Amino acid sequence: MDTSFPKKRSRKRKPRDNTSPDRLPFFNEPSASLFPSKGELLRLIAVLAIAASVSTACHFIVRFLNRRPKPFCDSVDLVSPDPLYRQDFCEPCPTNAQCHDGKFECVRGYQKHGKICIEDGAINRRAKELSELLEQHICDAHARVLCGEAGNIWFHQSDVESILDEEIAKRFSLLNVDGFEYAKHKAMERVESSMETKDSINRTKEIKCPESLAELYKSASCLMRQWIYRNIKSLVLSSFLLPVALGILWRTHQRRVLCKRVEQLYNQVCDILEDKAANSSNGDKNGSEPWVVASWLRDHLLLPKERKNTMLWKKVEELIQEDSRIDQYPRIIRGETKVVFEWQADGTLSSKIKKLQAEKSKSGGNVSASSMHEEKKDRKPILGVKLFA
Repeated sequence: MDTSFPKKRSRKRKPRDNTSPDRLPFFNEPSASLFPSKGELLRLIAVLAIAASVSTACHFIVRFLNRRPKPFCDSVDLVSPDPLYRQDFCEPCPTNAQCHDGKFECVRGYQKHGKICIEDGAINRRAKELSELLEQHICDAHARVLCGEAGNIWFHQSDVESILDEEIAKRFSLLNVDGFEYAKHKAMERVESSMETKDSINRTKEIKCPESLAELYKSASCLMRQWIYRNIKSLVLSSFLLPVALGILWRTHQRRVLCKRVEQLYNQVCDILEDKAANSSNGDKNGSEPWVVASWLRDHLLLPKERKNTMLWKKVEELIQEDSRIDQYPRIIRGETKVVFEWQADGTLSSKIKKLQAEKSKSGGNVSASSMHEEKKDRKPILGVKLFA
């Protein structure tokens, strides 16, 4: 028997559209509050930078506080010679220091200054003074030999050390033993570096002052003697030539002085004779005589010390004799024969000069002084070789 069941109709379902915006919410447009704004982003960056800086600073502070100083590498190489190992685990030993067990001690003559060793100034100054004293002693001895005196040139090292001991005992007795030995050692080093050295037969050093340095230690008397010996020929020649040259210069000077004085006296004689002639022609009773006694005129013009120089007035008389305007003749005065001078020229130069001066003062003056010079030009002699012929 057939049983019939009603057949259900099958519905055809529509395929879902997965691409529909309503079905996929994450494809929807995001809201405006999802991303930070520009100001919020800058504040975030600033906060991160500050946090990083604080973290870095704290890290370095912690490392600095927990850091331990590296020990110094021993002077005797007991550690690995690898320089990287030394750089990582120890510091190099400072110069002029001895290092042991990570610590360092400065050698003699040096002092600690932080992590370095510097020279001890007091001991080094004393060592320098000792070296200078020793140099002076050695170079003085060589200088005496160079001057022809008795002395020693080469000094054994033991002799030099004995000299140093004496100087230290006299001058630096307050130094301790270490300072004593170090100052002595440094002084010897300085002296050996500046002096000449050689090895003797006994295998000991000998020290000598260089000749160029010994020259500086010669005495003044020694230098004078050596200079005279080197220049003896020039000195002998100069001893003859110098007095001759001085004599020539002195005579030339005396002639110039005499020439100038003779000219001055001659002009004074001419002025006096002109005045006498002018007064006589004008009928002056006080000066009626136109002549002047030569001896009186000489004693009137010459100074007392010049009267002893007979050559002076003699040269003046020679100029008067050569002057055609002056007449010289004998005359009896008070029963004695005297030589007199008389002006013979017509018109006196003095009157002309006075006339020119008066015109100059009246006109306020442009009267040339050269005109007055020309008036006297004919009476001024040419002094030259003839005065001293």
